[in-house]
Amino acid sequence: MEEGDAAIVQRVRDGEVEAFRLLVERHGRSLYVLAHRMTGNATDAEDIVQEALMKAYRQLDRFESRAEFGTWLHRIGVNCALDHLRNRKVLAQHLSDGEDDTGALADRIPATDPAPDQRLADAQILQRVEGALGTLSAAERAAFVMRHFQELPLCEIAGALGIKENAVKNTIFRAVQKVRRALEPVVGDLR
Repeated sequence: MEEGDAAIVQRVRDGEVEAFRLLVERHGRSLYVLAHRMTGNATDAEDIVQEALMKAYRQLDRFESRAEFGTWLHRIGVNCALDHLRNRKVLAQHLSDGEDDTGALADRIPATDPAPDQRLADAQILQRVEGALGTLSAAERAAFVMRHFQELPLCEIAGALGIKENAVKNTIFRAVQKVRRALEPVVGDLR
């Protein structure tokens, strides 16, 4: 039987510092995916994960076991990513240079179909999706990524963003509408 996060947190609080590694192994990948989706940059995502894990470790005494550790850690990760976007003005760069950044991500994701025309279509769709994500507000992007890429339930997204579930629903709805509008030309061409 696998040890729960709360038990591991208690071990770390009791002085078994190396037990924190278990939490990193469990949640580090999903935290990286979240940060990468929010920033569109692998290096930035790695920095954000490192910063979030350091903050989580330093603030572990503040963690209340009423919430899931993963939700708490995601909230820290979202805040780190939002701070990162604000501080480096990456969001503004995405809005003005969206085409340049999206091509790099599309090149790194392998196509499942080896046919060249299918790979081209996949790359175009990925570029459009990344471009569309760049037009979202930071909160919309965070909520959209957590819901549609990480498939988190609304209650966890609400916890991570520090807002109510109805606000999460509205934020995701606005984000979906914007992404849908941005993808309409591509989807229309493929029909």
